[in-house]
This record gives sequence, structure tokens and C-alpha cells, in this order.
Amino acid sequence: MATTIPIGPYHPLQEEPEHYLLTVDGEEVLDVDVQIGYNHRGIEKLSEKKTYNQVPFLVERVCGICSHSHPYAYCLAVEDCGDLEVPEKAKYLRTLIGELERIHSHLLWAGLAGHFIGYDTVFMWAWKYREEVLDLLELLTGNRNAYAMMKPGGVQRDIPREHLEEARPILDTLKEKSEMLYNAVLDDPVMKARLEGIGVLDEEDARAFGALGPTSRASGIPNDIRSDFPYGVYEDLDWKVITRDAGDVLARVEVRLLETLESIKMCEQIINRIPDEGSIDSEPKKIPPGDGIGSYEAPRGECFHYIKSDGTNRPVRHKIRAPTFMNFPTYRSTCIGETVADASIILASVDPCYCCTERAISLKEKDDVNLLELSQKRTAEIKEELGLELSPLEEVLDE
Repeated sequence: MATTIPIGPYHPLQEEPEHYLLTVDGEEVLDVDVQIGYNHRGIEKLSEKKTYNQVPFLVERVCGICSHSHPYAYCLAVEDCGDLEVPEKAKYLRTLIGELERIHSHLLWAGLAGHFIGYDTVFMWAWKYREEVLDLLELLTGNRNAYAMMKPGGVQRDIPREHLEEARPILDTLKEKSEMLYNAVLDDPVMKARLEGIGVLDEEDARAFGALGPTSRASGIPNDIRSDFPYGVYEDLDWKVITRDAGDVLARVEVRLLETLESIKMCEQIINRIPDEGSIDSEPKKIPPGDGIGSYEAPRGECFHYIKSDGTNRPVRHKIRAPTFMNFPTYRSTCIGETVADASIILASVDPCYCCTERAISLKEKDDVNLLELSQKRTAEIKEELGLELSPLEEVLDE
């Protein structure tokens, strides 16, 4: 007999509110229904009230973990719209911060993955090493998160050479520890027993669902915006796109840990090559009418921003699509047929970011719909279903 098991919207495994309904027969998952819509902050609408130089400070607060990804994608969109040039040194600085952010994001996820399955040693290791990356980001930008470095046409401020040199020993140590973490996780029989063959997303389904980032690369698809549509200085760096063919949770762990090592290698190259002199800002004066797109390879996959300009100093329209929006639907392929005990780690294996994904709500009702009235009416319906007493206002709305 089928049973429905709710996970969330508030659950100790989830960092943010999200609601999953699992239909199960015994321990087997028969269906999964993802109910999104608990985080709405109106970021896109707020953007229309900000100047082009103010918007980066707004969108870096879409997500604290990838607070460089959204400003970078936004600036790429504005630069596409205005056909703006970016100085070479600014490209190096942008790329350096982006790769350090990727390292801390992947280590954060690896630690949480260990915590989800009760392997807290991995959690403590990964987060200890991540702490050094955050300290390095604070040294270079002044902030552990929300770095406030991005602006259309360049970066807000330079990074002194002495601070870049201080990063070298930190990166050397981090490389050694990341290799140790990778070997420890992949050689551990408990991790393999818990993750290998679980939540398989084959290449065909990954393409059909439009999966992005490590989720798709773990299924054998080498899609990476840094390689497919290069920006920054990625074309000048020696690095490779990490892929695996298994498509299971263990493959997604492996891809992220190996990408961490690739990012460390890129950071070392950037420090060696970044020019000491040169402009960091092309100082654009005006964005002409038109539109532009920005695609950035965030730690979770492609972060996409669209900008429409009418020639004023503010965007007329700003649309954001986060990678989690594309990775959500893969749950129907990865969870169905698995056990309830595995469902949570499978859901977490795409590294979902709910606040990245949910910024606005679209209503298909008529334009003059009253959101407050809809909310009050729904509350009255729920109270009636539960047999609770209605207030005088709710009795009127219920009619």
C-alpha cells in the first residue's frame, strides 16, 4: 500500500525550507514531488530600482555560498549589452576569486554530504580545510563571503602583490589536504557502500532534464561554461573538465573533490601570471538600449543572468536562472526506485540552493490579484480542514 512521506518544509537535513513529498511502498520510493516556493525576496524587482553599479551588491546576496557567481554573471550580461571591455588584470582578479569560491563551496558540500550519512569525520575535515579558504578570501577581498569585488567593466579594487604571495603557502597546504580528503573518501569502504550505485542519473536522462554542473559531469557530460564559452582568463590557464560516467552519488562526490584540485591549480597559475601593473576598471559611462546575457559556471553549474536596458542608468528587466532550477527535475530519475533512507542524500547530491532558485513568484491570475486576500483565504481553508474556529474575517473570505 502506497504511503506519502513529507520531508520538510523544515527538516534538520535541509539548510533552507523546501518540501518534498515521497510516495513509498514500504521502503521503496514510487514517486517524488518537489514543492518549491518558500523563499521569495523580490531580488529581480529590487534590481530595477538600483543603478548598474549598485546591482552587484544586491545580487551577491542571492546566495551567501556563491556570492561571486551572481555578480559575475550579472556583470557579463551588462558587458554584453553595452559591449564593454574588461582590463586584463581585472579578468585575472575575477577568475581568482571565482575559483577560490568554487573550492570553499565544494568543500562545504563534501562536509555536509558526510554529515548527512552520519560520517562526521569527513564533515569536520572538509570544513576545517574550507575555513582556510575563507580566511584567504578575507585576506584578498576583506570578506569571507559577499566579497564586493565585481562591477560592470572591471573590479572594485586591486589586490596587493604581497597578499597574493601570502596565498601561495596556503594553496600548497590546501592541495595536500584536498588530495588526502579525496583519497580517504574514495578508499573508504563505508562511503562506497553508502554512495556507490545510489541515485544514478544516466547520461540520457541528464541530457533530457538539462542537468548542469557537477550533476551532469558526473553522468559523463563534459559541459562547463568555462570551457564551452570561456570568459575571464580560462582560455589562458592549464586545466581540464572533470567528468565521471557512473552518474551515482559517489561520482558526484568524486567530481567535486577533483574539481577542487583543478581550482587550486588554476589559482596558482593566476598568481604567477597576474600583472602587477595595469587598470582594473574600464569605467563605463553609459549602457546603451538593448539586452545582454551572462553565463557563468558557478559551483553548482551554469548561472544565467539576462539584462534589458532602455539607455538609463538602471536595468528595465533583470532575470536570473540559477543552476538548481535545472537540476531539481532530475530527482524523478534518481530517487524513484531507491529507498527512503537514500532519498535524502540523493536530494542533497545536486547541492541544491533554494534561495538561489526562488526569488519571485509568477501568478497566472488577472493582474489585479490581491495576494493578501489569497493568503487569508487559504488560511481559512486550512483552518476549516483542521476543524479550527474561523475568525469573522475568515468566515467572510470562506464564503
